[in-house]
Amino acid sequence: MTPRILLTEPIATAGLDLLRAAGEVHVAHATDLATLADSLATADALLVRSSSVTADMLAAAPRLKVVGRHGAGLDGIDLEAAARLGIPVVSTPGANAESVAGFVILAALTLSRQLPRAVAALAQGEFPTGRSLPSAVVAAELTGAMLAGRTLGLIGCGAIGRGVAARARGLGMTVLAHDVAAVEPPPGVRLVEMDRLLSESDVVSLHVPQTPATSGLIGAAALARMRPDALLVNTARAGVVDAAAVLAALDAGRLRGYAVDVFAPEPPALTDPLLHHPRALATPHMAAMTHDALDAMAIAVARGVLAYLLPEGTR
Repeated sequence: MTPRILLTEPIATAGLDLLRAAGEVHVAHATDLATLADSLATADALLVRSSSVTADMLAAAPRLKVVGRHGAGLDGIDLEAAARLGIPVVSTPGANAESVAGFVILAALTLSRQLPRAVAALAQGEFPTGRSLPSAVVAAELTGAMLAGRTLGLIGCGAIGRGVAARARGLGMTVLAHDVAAVEPPPGVRLVEMDRLLSESDVVSLHVPQTPATSGLIGAAALARMRPDALLVNTARAGVVDAAAVLAALDAGRLRGYAVDVFAPEPPALTDPLLHHPRALATPHMAAMTHDALDAMAIAVARGVLAYLLPEGTR
């Protein structure tokens, strides 16, 4: 029987073509159980991008043989329910690593050179490199710093963290890392305890999943241990950071800048102060949004799903 594959959201054509060559594909353009119920009832595979997979959704899919996550994070999928029902879950760890790693460096450079504030000043009629007194004052406020010779601290040293480390070392940075797993650090990277990483890093970048152990990992206490002119970059998950504590640190000048690409909920409310803070760079969960990464993730998740749907030798 031809397998039926349900997607809550579209994926890149490269992955869709693989799925369509192997089965009947339906893209629902919906994420809620009420809308998906009929499709779930006959689905052999469920593939999601950013949407959640709840226990109720899994229970509504009696034929389900596999869940595929277009991305690395599994925090939106009820893994306990999937395990209880014997439904394997596949994801695409590493497929977007190069895209996210490049974005992290871009964010750090953007903050270190005060680009958001400089662009805003120019749009308001200031020319910070001019010689008039107001412009000279603005220029002093917007004078940036190089990353060369500074220290980067990576919290998490998986595929993305390693990609960030390689780029940072190319810029002339010293790289420290903290990882609870017994990972072998990449060349030139020193594994250190969290306290040392926070106190010695000029830039701290987060690369850990959101779990009970990492929720609120960067809160008031961690921020107090960081250098007052440090930068924080979060392309991981919103819940890893205490947003209120970060906002307070930005307002008090105890944190020089915060780049945030992840929110809870998504999209964030327009009243979220981090969207408008002069020391923040807020982006719409786009670190992995390159054509290259989207193709790689689509192909990887399609292959992962088909491995459970098709007999070996027919994939």
